Amino acid sequence: MRSIFENQLHVLNTNLILMGSLCEDIISSSLVPISENNQSVVNGARKTYQQIEQMEHDIEAQCLKLLLRQQPVAKDLRRISAALKMVYDMKRIGAQSAEVAAIFSQGHVHDGTEFAQLKQMVEQVSAMVTDSVDAFVHDDESLALKVIQNDASVDQEFDTIKTSLITHISELSHDGDYVIDVLMIAKYLERIGDHTVNIARWVIFSITGELNGEET
Repeated sequence: MRSIFENQLHVLNTNLILMGSLCEDIISSSLVPISENNQSVVNGARKTYQQIEQMEHDIEAQCLKLLLRQQPVAKDLRRISAALKMVYDMKRIGAQSAEVAAIFSQGHVHDGTEFAQLKQMVEQVSAMVTDSVDAFVHDDESLALKVIQNDASVDQEFDTIKTSLITHISELSHDGDYVIDVLMIAKYLERIGDHTVNIARWVIFSITGELNGEET
C-alpha cells in the first residue's frame, strides 16, 4: 500500500511541475516584443489559462482521492493539503497573466523605461514560480524562503514604476491609456509575486507543519 501511495504522490509532483510550467509559459509570453503583439498572443494566453484551469481540477480530484482512499497521516497529509492550496494560487497566476496579455495587446504600452521594468518583473515572478514548485517537489525549505525574500524585489519594481508614472502624469509626457495600462500590468505582476509567496508558504507548511505568515 505504501508503494502505491508513493507512486501516486510522484504523479502529483509531476502534475504540479506541469502546471507550474504552464504558469511560467503564460507569464513569459504575456509581454511579447512590440512588433509581434497581436490577437494571437491573447488567444494563446487564453488557451494556456484553460489548460491551467483543467490542471487545477485534475490535481484537486487527485488530492481528494488520496485523502479518501489512502487516509494519509502527518507529513503526507500536510503535503496533499498544501498541494490543494497551491493549485488555487497557480490558477490565479494564470488568470492574471492572461489579463496582462490582454492589456498589452491593446498597444498602448511602448518600448521604454517602464517596459524594461515590466519585463524585469516578468522574469522575476517567472523564476519565483519555478523555485516555489521545485521547493515543493524537493522538500526544499531554504528555496521556499528564497521565494518569499525575492518578493521584495518585485514590490520594489512596482513602486519604482508607480513613481515613474507619477512623473509622466505631472509632465504630461504620456497619454492616459499608456499610464493606466502600465500601472495595471505592473499591479497584476505584483499580485503574481504575492501568489508565488503563498505557494512558498504552503511548501514550508508541508515540510515543517508551520505556516509562514498570512496568505496575501
